[in-house]
Amino acid sequence: MSVDPAFLGRLEIETSEAMEQLGFRIGEQLEAGDLLILTGPLGAGKTTFTRGLAEGLGVRGPVQSPTFVIARTHPSLVGRAPLVHVDAYRLGSGAELDDLDLDLARSVVVIEWGRGMAEDLADTWWDIELERPVGGGDDDLDPSELDADAPRHVTITRGGRSAIAG
Repeated sequence: MSVDPAFLGRLEIETSEAMEQLGFRIGEQLEAGDLLILTGPLGAGKTTFTRGLAEGLGVRGPVQSPTFVIARTHPSLVGRAPLVHVDAYRLGSGAELDDLDLDLARSVVVIEWGRGMAEDLADTWWDIELERPVGGGDDDLDPSELDADAPRHVTITRGGRSAIAG
């Protein structure tokens, strides 16, 4: 795992630009073999985070949600690992994810909606949960404003078989 442990914990991210910047700072540190599992509701910033991560990693864009194609590979422009960006939302199981035959050893792999399906792909991973306000309270977003700039919370933890077993 190549990311500085200083990123572990819960962060408040005020804007989409700040979300991209967080992704960029993490992307600068990633190496082939790194797996990131992103979890969060629609509009939480998963693809925005990945867009920044891709820029920090130095891969070809544009980075868009791979919802309908399931996975996109973005080759490196600077001699680093490519980015494989996966959207597991429409997949039914970890077996379907495994069927994608992802090149985990030679790529940085980001899997949106992967919690509960992607953990068997690697011994260790980054678990990144993105939260956004949702309709109801004074500080909450109206569901029709999913892309609006509003504070998000990002919680970054390390996942691993030893952490789960222990």
